[in-house]
Amino acid sequence: MIRFGTNPIAWANDDDRSIGADIPTERILDEAGRQIGFDGIENGHRWPDDPEALRALLAKYGLAFISGWYSTHLLTRSVEAEITACQQHLAKLRHNGCTVMIVCETSNAIHGDPNHPVNDRPRLSPEEMTAFCQKLEAFAAYLSSQGVTLVYHHHMGTIIESPDEIDALMAQTGPHVHLLFDAGHCAFGGGDPVAVLARHKARVRHVHAKNIRPAITARTRAEGWSFLQAVLAGAFTVPGDQEGGIDFAPLLRLLKEANYDGWIVIEAEQDPKVRNPLLYQTLGLATLKREARAAGLI
Repeated sequence: MIRFGTNPIAWANDDDRSIGADIPTERILDEAGRQIGFDGIENGHRWPDDPEALRALLAKYGLAFISGWYSTHLLTRSVEAEITACQQHLAKLRHNGCTVMIVCETSNAIHGDPNHPVNDRPRLSPEEMTAFCQKLEAFAAYLSSQGVTLVYHHHMGTIIESPDEIDALMAQTGPHVHLLFDAGHCAFGGGDPVAVLARHKARVRHVHAKNIRPAITARTRAEGWSFLQAVLAGAFTVPGDQEGGIDFAPLLRLLKEANYDGWIVIEAEQDPKVRNPLLYQTLGLATLKREARAAGLI
């Protein structure tokens, strides 16, 4: 069953909490749930850590808790240490009936540094990639034993950004690691979203329907901007935005071919003072539903 969700970073950013700091939490939830009509929402720094308090808060607005970002540090600590570190987050997911854990390796990531050009991100050697994938698969196997699927979020400013790195991750992990396919990060990272999804659609268990403004992402590369500079300049947007560079129709057709039945989440951070979250998120959801129907996905 396809369900449509959003992420609170459209209203209040997690990497730079000054962005959207003036927007009340109640407004975020009311717009997402009651006004726009999303089925669920992902984690954000405003939500309570207590699993039941989180469930009760979101339920007031007709929203389910979808899942949330978890930063691994497998390059710098053992699988056993990672398992210990994830327990509080895992408990939150399990209490709320979440089926996936969104994972990204951030031990050396630079996407949260406003002064670090995103072009100068970390990269792994082939040997380091193999070792990382082995540890990631072991961690994913543990999560699977707890009833939760690991979905890896390829992301700007991290070790898994380019299409070649996505391919390597999928090739060198086993049956327990799956992919969070993010159309916007794929395109920003130099990939063709249709080609990348076509290669890995069978491994996709979570989708972020993020769009990009190609003129902004090109300037980011050419002028050496940081990831957060790109965000504030408007690098990301929602499906259906005429400034956007990604056509979501072929992506939804590929998901239909793969019998995808998970969440499709509009995770598109923008400066809410420049681009009204209510208007953009409404546009994004209407576009996705229309194109999903045309693809036979819903």
